[in-house]
Amino acid sequence: MKMTGLKNQVIKGLKIVIRYGLIVLNDGFICIPAKKDLIMFESFNGNDVNDNPAAIYRQLVADRPELKQTAYFGVKPRRYHELHEKYPNVQLVKRFSFKWVWLMAHAGFWVLNSRLPNWWHKNKGTVYIQTWHGTPLKHLGVDIEHVAIPGTKTKDYYHQFTREAARWDYLIAPNDYSKQIFQSAFQFHNQFLDIGYPRNDVLYHQDQSAVIRQLKQRLVGNEHATVITYAPTWRDDDAIKTGQYHFELPFDLQHFFEQVSDQTILVLRPHYLVKDHIDISGFEDRVKIIADEDIANLYLVTDLLITDYSSVMFDFANLKRPMLFYAYDLAHYRDQLRGFYFDYQAEIPGPLATTESAFDTYLKQFSEQGAFTDYQSRLARFNQKYCEWEDGSASQKVAEVIMGGMEK
Repeated sequence: MKMTGLKNQVIKGLKIVIRYGLIVLNDGFICIPAKKDLIMFESFNGNDVNDNPAAIYRQLVADRPELKQTAYFGVKPRRYHELHEKYPNVQLVKRFSFKWVWLMAHAGFWVLNSRLPNWWHKNKGTVYIQTWHGTPLKHLGVDIEHVAIPGTKTKDYYHQFTREAARWDYLIAPNDYSKQIFQSAFQFHNQFLDIGYPRNDVLYHQDQSAVIRQLKQRLVGNEHATVITYAPTWRDDDAIKTGQYHFELPFDLQHFFEQVSDQTILVLRPHYLVKDHIDISGFEDRVKIIADEDIANLYLVTDLLITDYSSVMFDFANLKRPMLFYAYDLAHYRDQLRGFYFDYQAEIPGPLATTESAFDTYLKQFSEQGAFTDYQSRLARFNQKYCEWEDGSASQKVAEVIMGGMEK
């Protein structure tokens, strides 16, 4: 036990030494003038090449193919080889490697969807485009009354968040509702891009039936399957220890499949922190755990989305397809953990189940009718409010900001 503690202390000490070494390098390198055609992308702190940054990257290199040589995605070192095989045509660089430090220090643009550590400094010539990664239902930033993340004090969290947001030159807003919240929660006072989310552009491409069949075949092995996707939010307070979280399905798989057709495949979209800890024993042929696929592709193949408090509801609403809300811990989540920005029960665009029996009833209704007819008008209102700026052109608009900045 003592040896384990000593080992952990040594590792912690090494990390501190490495961090200070990186800070020294960074502070020296940022004195070099930024290169306008050098563009650094990152998604979820280097976990993948996806989401809004990937959509912007694809548009940018389509418009300016020569930028493939000077655009990079920062990725986690442990994921480098896997992602290099998955994206052979994208230049990847390991986060916090010497090369990454050099590139980040004199990049003309950073395009990220999550925060960087405050101790990582920005070149005065770097334009920081923050895309963020969802329309907020739950309280964010300084609007969180009590931060439940292990090892994090609420006051420190506020300070870190607002310092980081002050560095963003641009912040993408998917709708006016989000824009107002971002101004408050992030204390953001620089320039908004009122354009919708680039990752949702693909949802507006015409004639998608053939694409959807191909995606269903690749992702679930049956192009004719009815796909039900369960995409819950992650729960800040459900931790084993820092960085490790519990995950148990809040419904019985046997009961689930008794309510739906034989052609139904259940896709689970968990948070990446828990993707390897889900038990689907006995249902491997009908349940697919898909944590790393671009979520827009999951939206396209999904016939019914099941969620709780996740911002996926806002993106999926672009398709105007049915949603079912399974909020088995609603009172705790709403009143104790994070709090909501709107009247959840009044606004969600689909039926709400708080017990497994009600959940089963709604599943059976969808299986028989293919929709929740009582919620069509609410879904239409929800789409109008939260998808108001979405039209399939967001990636192009950000690419134009970058190309315009390169020409100055």
